[in-house]
Amino acid sequence: MIRGMRHRTLRGRIDYLHDQQGERGREWFTITAHADGARTLRAQCEMDDEDLLRDVTYSVDARWRPLDAFVRLMRQDQFVGSAWFRFHDRGAECEAFTVADGRTSQRVELERRPTLFAAHPLVGDGWQAAAYDFSRGPGRQRLELCTNSSSRPDGGSGPSLGVVHKDLEFVGEETVTVPAGRFRARRMRIHPLMPAMAHWPPLEFWVAGEDNLLVRMRWDLLESSYDLVEFEGELR
Repeated sequence: MIRGMRHRTLRGRIDYLHDQQGERGREWFTITAHADGARTLRAQCEMDDEDLLRDVTYSVDARWRPLDAFVRLMRQDQFVGSAWFRFHDRGAECEAFTVADGRTSQRVELERRPTLFAAHPLVGDGWQAAAYDFSRGPGRQRLELCTNSSSRPDGGSGPSLGVVHKDLEFVGEETVTVPAGRFRARRMRIHPLMPAMAHWPPLEFWVAGEDNLLVRMRWDLLESSYDLVEFEGELR
């Protein structure tokens, strides 16, 4: 007798909606949620105004801590760069090849495994909510040792390994209606704290369920909102 595989699969699409220009991008994603709680995200992100295409594969363990990732960037149908990232209890490493810098290797020693990794798919940004201690209720908490693949708001540089810190705020629970449906969601805000980002307005987002599924995002910096427009799978 052949047993079925035990993982759950979630699929969907997020539309990028500029206040004046309307739809200017989109993101397709697939999430594999394993029986032990580990997850892998696969995302294809298109930004029309930047003519930027990003492909990402990113995995976390059962505690939502980063394990490994791959990021590849194309702009105007031309290769920009690609990188492989690995995370461990002593830091992180990155092996990359980019048009700007050629072949590079990075090793960052840290006191523990990074708190999270931002590879710039929006559905992955929603996963940052898992770093918040919800037992303390609404408020603002400092997140240290956060890593990313680019310091640009659109994630269009590199890819390379960066380390930042930020504040994560839990505002409360709300019911959010988007084209993909009606969701009971947690309203969160990310407050950038690094000097080059300190003037940025907070990034606001709503996530649903234990899966921390991103259903909506708003960022005044880019004058844009982002809505989940398609979804299939068993949300928990």
